Amino acid sequence: MMPAMTRPASPPCKAGFLNFMSELPSVTEAERRIRARLPRFGIEKVSIDEAAGRVLRQVVHAERDQPPFDRVMMDGIAIALGDGSRREFVVAGRQMAGMSGQALDDVSECIEVTTGAMLPAGCDCVVPVEQIRRDGSRVRLADDWQPTPRQFIHPRGSDCRGGDELLSPGVRLRAPELAVLAANGLDMVEVTRVPSVAIVATGDELAEVGQRSLGEGQIRRSNDRALAAALRGRGFDDVHLTRVPDDLAATTATLESLLASRQVLVLSGGVSVGQRDFVPEALRSLGVEQVLHRIAQRPGKPMWFGIGLRGQIVFALPGNPVSALVCAVRYLLPALDQAMGLAPRPPERVVLAEAAGTSPALTCFVPVRVHDDDAARSVAVPVPMPTSGDFSALPRTDGVAELAPSDSRAPAGTVAYLYRW
Repeated sequence: MMPAMTRPASPPCKAGFLNFMSELPSVTEAERRIRARLPRFGIEKVSIDEAAGRVLRQVVHAERDQPPFDRVMMDGIAIALGDGSRREFVVAGRQMAGMSGQALDDVSECIEVTTGAMLPAGCDCVVPVEQIRRDGSRVRLADDWQPTPRQFIHPRGSDCRGGDELLSPGVRLRAPELAVLAANGLDMVEVTRVPSVAIVATGDELAEVGQRSLGEGQIRRSNDRALAAALRGRGFDDVHLTRVPDDLAATTATLESLLASRQVLVLSGGVSVGQRDFVPEALRSLGVEQVLHRIAQRPGKPMWFGIGLRGQIVFALPGNPVSALVCAVRYLLPALDQAMGLAPRPPERVVLAEAAGTSPALTCFVPVRVHDDDAARSVAVPVPMPTSGDFSALPRTDGVAELAPSDSRAPAGTVAYLYRW
């Protein structure tokens, strides 16, 4: 009798790796911890002319019925229709947009009207100018035109009624919202105060962008510019950039100063467990509470998040460019949206056009290029980077697809969440 077959044990190194990774918080757990500790930024009142792009923090009610009167929808004449048999009318007056209301006293007469005007009292139908023939003060309806009751009249209150809730806190003020604010007389509006942000690039190897000659081992600063662009694209305009060398005392001094003057700190580099990664130690010494350090994901595993003594938000992102941007779009930007009071929105979903690599213990973020297919689905084409330090191909991508841990590659057709740059 042949012995029963048994599955071979995992190699010790692989088993140890999987056990270590299983101890790290998942992407979902990391997001939960971050969201649970976020403060809300304050509120300020600004002019409606300064409110575009800001986050509303008040309820907006309709000032009055909209439209506030029966409104004419076409240039032409307003008539009392009756049984619809009358075909000729005498022009008795004019009702222009913005004029006080006129009245029709004789059903054999009509009143000239323009789009947006109040419907004259006594009228219940508007005939477009294209459907009338005029001879002096006399008007005749076109032979092939048959008017109907309430034709081309926008009824009072059909858009909204006075007192209706039109806008709720948590919306970003775009063109439609600003139109509602203006139409209801709100020249000042309560919005979230935009926080002050500092981006700190760490590392002895970093050179200035404009430096013409680079020394051996030097690279130009790029992460801080990329992160600043991502923040400014979301409306965070008060962004200060600086750098610190790989030195504990210098890192601590810089962070102490920024914690006293800025509400959000975003660091790049110096956050892993290497001998010159001083950021976690410096933050601890300044009383910043560590909420999480390291996440079961690739790239971006070393990310650190904490809250300062005065509620300052601190994100310390990995130094590799792809890792930093992945963590920014997956955690930093959604967290700041929440702190701004924006109502949460589900992430965008895409369908993989091709198979993509995964990890048995890590959530993987794969750069993708997105387009719509013939079925109007959002399709994502993976554009994997050689390493998380290689980012020259990122401009040809739209964001990253989030792929759950798996022992096998994610096949084409897999539905994934998309986080845009």
